Amino acid sequence: MSVFQNSVCWITGASSGIGEELAIQLNDKGARVILSSRNFEQLVLVQKKLKYPEKSDIICIDLEHSEGFHSLSSEIVKKYNRIDFLFNNGGISQRGEAAETSLDIDRKIMEINYFGNIAMTKAVLPYMRSQKSGHIIVISSIAGKFGFFLRSAYSASKHALQGFYESLLLEEEKNNIHVTLAYPGKINTPISKSALNSKGESHGEMDHNQATGMPASVCVQKLLKAVESKKKSVLIGNKENLGSAY
Repeated sequence: MSVFQNSVCWITGASSGIGEELAIQLNDKGARVILSSRNFEQLVLVQKKLKYPEKSDIICIDLEHSEGFHSLSSEIVKKYNRIDFLFNNGGISQRGEAAETSLDIDRKIMEINYFGNIAMTKAVLPYMRSQKSGHIIVISSIAGKFGFFLRSAYSASKHALQGFYESLLLEEEKNNIHVTLAYPGKINTPISKSALNSKGESHGEMDHNQATGMPASVCVQKLLKAVESKKKSVLIGNKENLGSAY
């Protein structure tokens, strides 16, 4: 039996890409999935793709505004008694040179990718501690290992996640709470379309790296295997990840 059978899995960024595929594959394994993002209409479309849509819920969140995360966590626990897996997948990318990007845009990216991410974890963590079990999965990026052109703030936010979660996994080991940091490389998702340019506008284009990248379905298969094995970190991609394998 899969470790995900009858588990409660909360997925951020579930309206597309890796998050959508996580919802589909986890639901197929018998998990109850909580689908979250800002886009309610798109979440409804994802829910309709599920094998067991009755084993799913939609909760809209905005990672830039984290004030209500604790109350949402409480609502989930009241309904299902527990939260077994938190998939911190939501975030935003960047396509702009550092010198041309205002500090406000740097702050926005950091607020969404770092503070919004850890706010989700801090909202769920008390319940995982209480139940003496849980697994937090963080979708970082190869840019969380190295800097890249046009991604200074994005890369910085992903580097920050590594420091936070490598510390957290040490602290929470005594509470039987696991952490897996995933570092995807080139994955075929629409992340580049919503990436912020130097003016704070959506990039609006599907980049070559994404268009020719690993299918999201394959990425998620590899990710879930790593989670099942309770790996602390996993590199997912093709030859672009060779330099990160240390």
